[in-house]
Amino acid sequence: MCVRMCPLTLEEAQAVLDARATPGAHVIRYVERPDPLHDARPGSLVPVYVPEGGGLAVARLTWGFPLDGKPNAVFNTRIESALEQLRLGRRGMWAKAIAEGRCLVPVRAFYEGHMTEKIESEKAGRQVRRQYLFRLPGARAFLLAAVREGDWFSVVTTAPNANVAPIHDRMPLVLGPGESSVWLGPDFANLSNRDAVRLSVTAER
Repeated sequence: MCVRMCPLTLEEAQAVLDARATPGAHVIRYVERPDPLHDARPGSLVPVYVPEGGGLAVARLTWGFPLDGKPNAVFNTRIESALEQLRLGRRGMWAKAIAEGRCLVPVRAFYEGHMTEKIESEKAGRQVRRQYLFRLPGARAFLLAAVREGDWFSVVTTAPNANVAPIHDRMPLVLGPGESSVWLGPDFANLSNRDAVRLSVTAER
């Protein structure tokens, strides 16, 4: 379950789109340790790439769908559930979003909390789940698969690969090079398995 990530700024996300016409262009710098002050959590406004006019555009969307009057209550979408709802013919809250609202979230990293390991929090003064930071090795940024409806989006999750499994039983659907067009195309269900994606892992202090 993804509840924290390091998104690009609106300006960075747009610059990446603008540079796509220039092969090899690097318009954002590599950040060794992303600043936690810029992290996004459910309820944050986040730059997201959405299909528009045969290409992509940047939109600022709120992370998390409302549910039962609670804002940002549902911020992750299990791909297995969304695909099942789609198969059953647009029943359930994710059927329309997975069919028509697939989008991309540009990030530098995401976090997962360890299922059992805990550390003392200096801020909270109590034991909290230890956080682990995941990145695509060597990448300035990478893309997470997401779905949107209106002004909201949700990060799509799947079964963990070998890098994430020791930490958590779910992971965001991380897209590798060339996979963004697959996620936005008709064969997106083929991306459910992320075993081929290799991520670096850093334990937070």
